[in-house]
Amino acid sequence: MGHKQFKRDKVFIQQMVNFSNILIIKPGAIGDLLQLTPVIRALKCKYPHSRISLLVSSSATASLFKFNPSVYETIVFEKKGKHRSLSALFGLWLQLRSAGYDLVLNFQRSNLKAWFLLSAAFPCSLLIYHKAKGRVVHAVVNHLETVAPLGIDASDLDLELYTSADDDAYAEKLFASLNLAGKKVVALNPGASHPVNRWHTRNFALLVDRIEKELSARVLIIGGKGDLELSRQIVTLTRNKPLVLTGNTDLLQLAAVLRNCDLLVSADTGPMHLATAVGTRVLALFGAADPERTGPVGAGHRVIQAGAVQCVPCRSRKCNNTLSMECMEKITVDEVFTTVTEMLEMGICPKS
Repeated sequence: MGHKQFKRDKVFIQQMVNFSNILIIKPGAIGDLLQLTPVIRALKCKYPHSRISLLVSSSATASLFKFNPSVYETIVFEKKGKHRSLSALFGLWLQLRSAGYDLVLNFQRSNLKAWFLLSAAFPCSLLIYHKAKGRVVHAVVNHLETVAPLGIDASDLDLELYTSADDDAYAEKLFASLNLAGKKVVALNPGASHPVNRWHTRNFALLVDRIEKELSARVLIIGGKGDLELSRQIVTLTRNKPLVLTGNTDLLQLAAVLRNCDLLVSADTGPMHLATAVGTRVLALFGAADPERTGPVGAGHRVIQAGAVQCVPCRSRKCNNTLSMECMEKITVDEVFTTVTEMLEMGICPKS
């Protein structure tokens, strides 16, 4: 955020004594929303009696806040689904209009429909997220800069996610049924929304066999329904067959499962942030993406990024290197296994 813009916003916002009805607009992915939880926590601390509502893009991402005590409600805005028609979009506009928000935070500046929906809150105070340019700053820090005009100087960057008793019971019963109680459990997440962020399935398969044989730990493959083929490939290539949970859980059940694991090995994708939000250590494999911007937040996590690859991090969703996916190919199984061993020897980090 520019200095002049910050001063202008701060003077305007400080004219308001308090805010009681806050809307946050962020129709993003799992990781995007979890990286927004420090903002929500900071707002609730600043305005403890306020109602904080979130406008998100799906019922799945809305579920991330189902049990969050700082969130009053989630509102689903399906840009390419239910709200594709003008009549449905206007119906949502009327719903927002009736809520009477006095402060709106827009974290989706490029979404024209989101701007239209935001207009339903006028007249209101408005804060707009500005993505950092010309400097490298973590997304969580960048998000918190948006609320700085409110006098919020948040230093707590930890992500948070609340699960229900049913979710926790599901994970407990699952571990009991798989005879995992008291054993070291390493979760592997082979998927990523963007293929450029994925480590090869053959590498995951080799890692499975080494973990199972040399560390006497159990391996649990996780992911969504879209990762079923990746999981199948890994299982086919392994000698010591891992346990596969891919596609069998919703987000909160998966979070509860990850809370019971000792470690997650993952690329830059939603489950990586799920694990950090419930206090489970992450070994993150980064290539094109920049860990300084979207890496795991909190203590005890590790990042492996291939060295001596000129284009790293390219921050692109498509590989343009003459050696396709060189950045991920140069992350070796030996390096990952050594780091897994070191992290397990350090013990389990405290769970949320």
